[in-house]
Amino acid sequence: MAEGKCRELPPETFFPSDGVGVELARRVCADCPVKEPCLEYALYNRIEHGVWGGASERERRRIARRRRGVISVSAD
Repeated sequence: MAEGKCRELPPETFFPSDGVGVELARRVCADCPVKEPCLEYALYNRIEHGVWGGASERERRRIARRRRGVISVSAD
């Protein structure tokens, strides 16, 4: 992910301690060329902390739960 916009900023930007920090990180991710692969990487590796691919920790948990639900329904 050498093309990521995050490479230009300090890592702390993507590991905020409040909602304002999360929003700032999301803005950086919004038009990043590797946003989708970054999010998929975090979901696949179950990364719990930080903003990845524009998604907060809570958002990634929701995405993972939805995907598990879709997989279990379609597998029947």
